[in-house]
This record gives sequence, structure tokens and C-alpha cells, in this order.
Amino acid sequence: MTDLQLRRVDGDAAHEDIADWQRVHNTVIPTHFLSLDDVRERAGRHHLELAYLDGVLVGSSTVRPPEDGTGTATVIARVLAEHRRRGFGEQLYVRGLERARELGARVIETVVLESNPDGLAFALKHGFTEVERYLLEGESVPWIDLRLA
Repeated sequence: MTDLQLRRVDGDAAHEDIADWQRVHNTVIPTHFLSLDDVRERAGRHHLELAYLDGVLVGSSTVRPPEDGTGTATVIARVLAEHRRRGFGEQLYVRGLERARELGARVIETVVLESNPDGLAFALKHGFTEVERYLLEGESVPWIDLRLA
């Protein structure tokens, strides 16, 4: 498996890092556009990372830490379509899972847009089971919440 170069995107991240994370998100999830300000705000609340292979942007990840004593964290790995099926999602997922557990997570969840069959298949293959499908206000493609069994 090829090692990725991973870089944290926090509230003080360079504009280029914020823009790269935004690009991955908006490409993989075109129905839920995030602005640069949206990404900066998320970088202050969540653990965001970028993944590169030899300087080429491959994907990103998000770990939403447990809130309010729930012990539930959300781990999301996104890989650009042209880089899928090469083990990059696996590396991002394992790293995100480790980070979530370091943050005190006892339950791990993820969320996938229904129009992303690769993402859904990845989650199911890794032991996640569907919890809920729902539409966000103003959107037409359902989201799928899944929990690690």
C-alpha cells in the first residue's frame, strides 16, 4: 500500500489547504456546497485532514469528536473518484478511526450521500450498518447515517 502524505487543516490553515479540503468535499458531495468560510468554521470544530500522493491531492477526512458525553464520533473519508480503489480510503478511515478513539469515542458513525455508491459500499464493507436516511432542507438526494456494528 502506498503511503499518503497527510496534513491537518485547522482554523489557522493556509488558504490553499482550506481550498483543497473544500474542493474534495464539493467534488464528492456536489449537492451540499461548502464555502471557504464554512470549511474554516468546520476546521475549528472538527479534525480535518488532507491526503496527497507525491504532491497530488487524493482526498480528505473529517473526524467529528464526541459531543456532550455521547461517546459518539463521526469518521468520514473522502477520496476523489480518479484515486479510488487503491487503498487510500482505507488509510484515511483507519487514521480517522484512531483519532476518534483518541478523542474518547466509544461509538463510531459515518454519513454517506445516497448518490455515492462507492462510499456506501466502503462503509458496509467495513462493518457499518444503516441507521437512518433523510433529506436536508432544500436538498433532493438523501443522506445515509451508518453506525459501526
